[in-house]
Amino acid sequence: MLNDIQKHILQAVADMAQIPDGAVNIRTDGQKAFRQNSEHIAITSKQDKDGIDIRIAPGTKDESVHIPVVLTQSGFHDMVYNDFFVGEGADVTIVAGCGIHNCGDCDSEHDGIHTFYVGKNAKVRYIEKHYGEGEGRGKRVLNPQTVLYLEEGAQVTLETSQIRGVDDTKRYTRAELNGADAEITVQEKLLTHGAQNAVSEMDIILNGKNTKTQVISRSVAQEDSTQVFYPRVQGNNACFGHVQCDSIIMGDAKVRSIPEIACNHVDASLIHEAAIGKIAGEQILKLMTLGLSHEEAEQKILDGFLR
Repeated sequence: MLNDIQKHILQAVADMAQIPDGAVNIRTDGQKAFRQNSEHIAITSKQDKDGIDIRIAPGTKDESVHIPVVLTQSGFHDMVYNDFFVGEGADVTIVAGCGIHNCGDCDSEHDGIHTFYVGKNAKVRYIEKHYGEGEGRGKRVLNPQTVLYLEEGAQVTLETSQIRGVDDTKRYTRAELNGADAEITVQEKLLTHGAQNAVSEMDIILNGKNTKTQVISRSVAQEDSTQVFYPRVQGNNACFGHVQCDSIIMGDAKVRSIPEIACNHVDASLIHEAAIGKIAGEQILKLMTLGLSHEEAEQKILDGFLR
């Protein structure tokens, strides 16, 4: 059974979209707390290491998978390996994420490797949110890895967000689009504050003919926090890719954005953009003339930027 803290964290992680009921696996402090399969989605525990296999039958529609992780023990380190097998023609939403509540003096950490095998003409919307809280001096650390292999015509939308509460994170995303006409969209949102540190690194490899990718990263760095972005797109066939990194910097924060594109085919078309700047004074002033305080105007701009 979940205690009150676990329920609170779980709600914060899971309250991200209105998604119908489906397959569910809840992990708390390294142990399975709850599991439910749906008609066409089966979740089974791995036998050789800590983690689960999620198998989605071909043609599955209007079903979802929720796999939240909750950590409430200070000093607890968790590592899982989750593999997703998405059958041909399926169209599903997968919701993952981790919440850490640390009120102690020791660091708490969750590391996870999620690997996706997306079948021909399948569609996946993958939502991942990270959340941290607690008044302890121990850090809240999250290091997620997402690896995807897309077959012909497969489409993936990857939505990741981390808004406050996480002290250190290193995210790595790798997608190999091997089948013709495969597409992936990556939407990343991040806010750091205090002395928090965040690194996001990704490799998108366009191997199949007419593959496409769009990478959109939006971040806000406040106070003394640091952020580093390394998005890389490689075109090995006739393909299209667009990388856009936009950051707002505030206080004494530091942000590095290092987008990289590599064309290895004459018909590969790749574009990258990066912008880092502060909130424009005229934007604040305009909202203040509408009756908002300086702090309210600033927050309204940040909310719109990270929407």
